[in-house]
Amino acid sequence: MAGKEHSRVAYQVMWNRLISVVEEQAQALVRTAFSTSVREAGDLSAGVYDKRGNMLAQAVTGTPGHVNAMADSVGHFIRRIGRQNMFEGDIYITNDPWEGTGHLHDITMVTPSFHGGALAGFLACTAHVVDIGGRGFGADAQSVYEEGLYIPIMKFANCGAVDETLVRVIRGNVREPDQLIGDIFALATCNEIGHRRLGDMMEEYGLADLDGIAEFILENSRRATIERIAALPRRNAAGEMTVDGFDVPITLRVNVTIHKDRIVTDFAGSSGVDKRGINCPLVYTKAYCCYALKCAIAPEIPNNAASLAPFEITAPENTIVNAPHPAPVALRHIIGHFVPDTVYDALDKIIPGVVPAEGAGCLCNFQLSLRPRTDAPPPLGARRSEVLTFNSGGSGARPGQDGLNATAFPSGVMTMPIEATEHAGPVIIWRKELRPDSGGAGRMRGGLGQCMEVGAVEGHEFDFQAMFDRGRHAARGRRGGGSGAPTTIAQDDGAPMRVKGKQFVPHGRIVVMAFPGGGGYGDPRDRDPARVKRDLAGGYISAEAARELYGLSEAGFSAVEESVRKGETV
Repeated sequence: MAGKEHSRVAYQVMWNRLISVVEEQAQALVRTAFSTSVREAGDLSAGVYDKRGNMLAQAVTGTPGHVNAMADSVGHFIRRIGRQNMFEGDIYITNDPWEGTGHLHDITMVTPSFHGGALAGFLACTAHVVDIGGRGFGADAQSVYEEGLYIPIMKFANCGAVDETLVRVIRGNVREPDQLIGDIFALATCNEIGHRRLGDMMEEYGLADLDGIAEFILENSRRATIERIAALPRRNAAGEMTVDGFDVPITLRVNVTIHKDRIVTDFAGSSGVDKRGINCPLVYTKAYCCYALKCAIAPEIPNNAASLAPFEITAPENTIVNAPHPAPVALRHIIGHFVPDTVYDALDKIIPGVVPAEGAGCLCNFQLSLRPRTDAPPPLGARRSEVLTFNSGGSGARPGQDGLNATAFPSGVMTMPIEATEHAGPVIIWRKELRPDSGGAGRMRGGLGQCMEVGAVEGHEFDFQAMFDRGRHAARGRRGGGSGAPTTIAQDDGAPMRVKGKQFVPHGRIVVMAFPGGGGYGDPRDRDPARVKRDLAGGYISAEAARELYGLSEAGFSAVEESVRKGETV
């Protein structure tokens, strides 16, 4: 089929169409996945690539850590499989942390898209799976070999025939085989949906290949991004932050340099590789660094290979943000999610009044490995189960807006509903509510964290895998704003627990958690009194905070009390 000449308007329509193609691809994954991390939290990504492996469009649904990391991974698939070995009906798979998206719990699948018998491009998607064997999802391992089953880049299906030997190997090495295999087939189906919609678009517009639309997308994205960079001051600045780490605190350091056509970000001076599984492969560090810069500088330019290219990220090998194989990396998101706030510490010195205060950063995730109680005979029906739940602290206040409550920044992953968590296994969520006074005080208040209490159904005990941070290093405010509240965790009898690591919880005990709040922005005394009254009436802040941090007058308290008494909105 001969290709047609197209106008810029037609190419713009096709670009929008590609974005809708990958969004439908992502929604197909959400609807068919087995894992709650995908169905309920949206911990996934989907994208379309040209035949050279350049990302042309990504789905809106998904996380920066997946999408921006997956932007590099298709090139690895092309190199490993070889173009001469790619055929219609093929599906490729990997969970390689260094050539995928950073840890073994992410399955990446790539499908070549043929049109008219010729390779036109690729569809790719990634999803976080609940179990991949090994020690389970947590930071306890001391090498990647302990963290689960490794699947090198290989064919899951060859010319339409699924590799049943690979399926048996996977099933034989994980705790939840039906769930994992279901997720893998959901990923394959997701790519198939994208392939069909891409083919429909090419037929509709008479495209023999994607070369023309790829050139249009990449050139316009590159030029638009460089224009935004060129408008910035030619300066450099350093940023730094310290977080809990596992056994010892971790320090991230960055130097950001603005050039006329690129931004160079160097993480030299950051802490070295940790003995536990909180290390970041460079691909994941790059993903969140690019995301931070794009949010601040060019947020409306769609993500693709060209809009990401002007952001150059380097880090010395054997630092925690460039951990080489075989470093343990299961919880690489904990460090990776702090990369944006570290970058913003530097960027705020170059373009003040743009970036937010620090937020909770990493997700407040935990996983329960439940089993029948061992201290007494368990009841009939007690069972083993793995339940992973995603939760969030508060995001940092912005220059002109309060921080978002219980909202994951930078990951964008959704908080799981209680009902979905309890449906996944014999778990009871006894309490889940916003945490008053957890948002840092400021002219703009930091977002609130959450309080949660979780236990097991009668007859069960469990191992609690904590994946938290901010226990000793709360989110810092910016421009005079106060810090958010730190993370706390203990059992309901007062027994202390660690913010990271697998910990046994006996039958009948409940884990009590308070997740961190975001930092405030600006002097709290400059906050609009109407906002202070609203926060007090809504229970976001206490009377003590209103009085001592924000200086609310007695007349203000009286007004709030009267409005509450009348049932009015403050």
